[in-house]
Amino acid sequence: MSNLRFSSRLVAAVAVGLVFVSCTQGKRAARPRLGFVLATLNEERYAKDRRFFEELAARKGADVEFAACDDKVSVQAAKVEALLAKRVDALVLQPVNGEAASPLVAMAKRDGVPVVAYDRLVRNADVDVYVTQDSFRVGVLQAEAAVAATGGRGNYVILMGEAGHSVAEEITRGVRSVLDRNARIKVVVQQSHPGWSTSAALATVENALTRHGNDIQAILANNDGMALGAVQALEEQKLAAKVFVGGADADLPAIRNILRGRQAMTVLKGIQPLAEAAVEAALALARRGPVAADAKVHNGLKEIPVINTPVVVITKDNVRELVVDSGFHSYDAVFGRGPAE
Repeated sequence: MSNLRFSSRLVAAVAVGLVFVSCTQGKRAARPRLGFVLATLNEERYAKDRRFFEELAARKGADVEFAACDDKVSVQAAKVEALLAKRVDALVLQPVNGEAASPLVAMAKRDGVPVVAYDRLVRNADVDVYVTQDSFRVGVLQAEAAVAATGGRGNYVILMGEAGHSVAEEITRGVRSVLDRNARIKVVVQQSHPGWSTSAALATVENALTRHGNDIQAILANNDGMALGAVQALEEQKLAAKVFVGGADADLPAIRNILRGRQAMTVLKGIQPLAEAAVEAALALARRGPVAADAKVHNGLKEIPVINTPVVVITKDNVRELVVDSGFHSYDAVFGRGPAE
């Protein structure tokens, strides 16, 4: 009889335990899980993208499965497949290559997972929403500043990012929309650079200076990494501070070069608004709710709703206010009193 009672109690205990496990799993399943895939962490800004994304997701009660891909298409394919195997509720994807990422979106859709294109558009894919900074506006701001600084004349160099990259294309389109209205401006070089490479941009500017006898008035770079290469090439020829250099992203070396007079300006593309807009969009999609967009873009397959986040010009006159006081970089990092963030 005692054995029977023990067995009954054991069955009851196991049943209770099963109920507890089931309830616990149910609660865990109810917590949204977002996949966040960046093309790389090798550029300074992307650690901020990850931090802001994960912080807001945590405050919103969501878990994040993160992956970075070393700017390699094959690595990104494997990382996306691994995240989908973890049954994420929405996928936020910054493609290494906007064309090559289309099958990754199709893979997610087969699993019923909505997709947010982050920072870069995915071509010919069933993307649900595209969250980006206003890259066209970045180019317009760069070009307007350059035209003002050069009196609307002279030889210009445009340093583009990765070929086929939507952000590089949009920034350059913005630049050309201004420059092409100025008959006395001649774009003598417009060149793409794999991986947005600083060293490749340096070589491009060196070649341009040689070919044109140092007669270059402005260099507009799609990002600050390439602007850094331009500054290095100009320093070799003792032309730093004599040639207008514009960039984008407000990277720390660029901010320091602006304060030194080596770079004229950069465009701060708000990383926190971008990352947080992506979290909000991904959570809305995970819950099958609506996403508020402010524009649309055709990606080759369909019209994609677009959420644009703001951009602003940074010069030596507003570094303290817009870069330091906003917390984008610390005072010590910017003014050389301590290590970079």
